[in-house]
Amino acid sequence: MQRHITILPILATIIGIGFFSAMDAAMKSASIAVGAYSAYFLRCVIGVSIISPVWLLQRHKWPSREVLKIHLTRGLVVAFMGWSFFFSLVRLPLAEAIALSFIAPLIALYLAAIILAERVRPRAVYAALLGLAGVLAIIGGKIGNEEMSDEAALGTAALLLSAVLYAWNLILQRQQALVASPVEVSTFQNGIVAIVLLAGTPFLLVILQGDQWIDIAAGAVLGVAAALILSWAYARAETQILVPIEYTGFLWAVLFGWLFFQEEVTIETLAGTSLIVIGCLIAARKRPEQSAL
Repeated sequence: MQRHITILPILATIIGIGFFSAMDAAMKSASIAVGAYSAYFLRCVIGVSIISPVWLLQRHKWPSREVLKIHLTRGLVVAFMGWSFFFSLVRLPLAEAIALSFIAPLIALYLAAIILAERVRPRAVYAALLGLAGVLAIIGGKIGNEEMSDEAALGTAALLLSAVLYAWNLILQRQQALVASPVEVSTFQNGIVAIVLLAGTPFLLVILQGDQWIDIAAGAVLGVAAALILSWAYARAETQILVPIEYTGFLWAVLFGWLFFQEEVTIETLAGTSLIVIGCLIAARKRPEQSAL
């Protein structure tokens, strides 16, 4: 029975990551057309319009002060995480961006030490060095094959900022999933992100026309579905079990990047991704005494 319970969250996480990767492809297309800010802001507005009626119909009570604090913190983090990520997608191939974002679980180890006062073990240091080598391999491959343009450099910097914020998001995601339902998580995340980004509308919002709404609407539906599925999964399995499943996102990104943008994957990107993934798996591996508990 326990095996069955563990497999379901893993399968749900694979599906959820697939939905998120499809959303990334839709948002890349929308961001190229109208800019990352407008695409992300409007996606969240549509997202909260879709999910909030469901939350209201379920007659949930307003979250307690402690739960609301987690919602607000994660919403603020996700607002800038998503904006910087979609900004980078305009300037980088989809698979390359996803590969670089995989450094987030390693960063999460050190954020956990700062935020949760967890001890950083030697294994985490070795893992971080492998992850850093992977990042350098991907960036070095881009520089070696062609001169890195200012746009690509800007996209890489934005992606690394997004990875740091995503690492913080991983910690908050588990905390949030334990105290709120998937519908509540999705409702507050989309709503808070939309409110945070609202301040920039007079300066950055681009009015959409015709078919431009299709990609953003698709991104909103896929984003809500992915958030619901992953929140369900993270409430039923430990973060250390599910975080490695995030790496299936690279396979999804390769597929969608090839299908929709005719993007090719370089040997350097594959090698760098392998180093990052190996580092993360080393960091996530339990010690013998932990496995016995």
